Amino acid sequence: MNYPFDDAFRHQVASRCAAFSRLTAGDARGLKRAAVAIALVEARDTPGATAFLLTRRAAGLRTHRSQWALPGGRCDEGETAVDAALRELDEEIGLALGADQVLGLLDDYPTRSGYVITPVVVWVGHGQTVRPNDQEVAAVHRIPLTEIARPDAVDFVAIPESDRPVVRIRIGGHLIHAPTAAVIFQFREVLAGRETRVAELEQPVFAWR
Repeated sequence: MNYPFDDAFRHQVASRCAAFSRLTAGDARGLKRAAVAIALVEARDTPGATAFLLTRRAAGLRTHRSQWALPGGRCDEGETAVDAALRELDEEIGLALGADQVLGLLDDYPTRSGYVITPVVVWVGHGQTVRPNDQEVAAVHRIPLTEIARPDAVDFVAIPESDRPVVRIRIGGHLIHAPTAAVIFQFREVLAGRETRVAELEQPVFAWR
């Protein structure tokens, strides 16, 4: 599959998201609501190709410091997942986007650290400059969609602490773990037209806190 950064591909992604039968977490079993953004941009090293934004969290953060993450965070009181994802994009990396740039939502993903995450797919488009907030974000990377489409990009491992498989994504020599890996994996599957569920995929123990 090709991933050109153009209107035709934007409409294709929106169509795949619309056709996807999204599952919600219902009452979320008391978990706090959060949202992350799968922000689609033009790839830096391959102009004309589509990438998504992946951040490295700042080392001084109270939780999940220095971990790989999609832009996002906890929903404020009364916020929808879309509202929260767009706000966090602005606060974390300086991207001010509107609701008309939202292409769709993926499955809710409950985390071991007490949240249920709603992934929001957004199209950043041309003319936007990423400005990381260094209090929250150490670095922002543009990951070409071809990187996560490789057959060997995803793997699953067992851990003694759980009977559920841990999902991992290999990107640029790094291993990205759930919950971020679960969201990226499902987005990859949606792009391919597959309804693959990820809520039961496990996180590594270091992400349980």
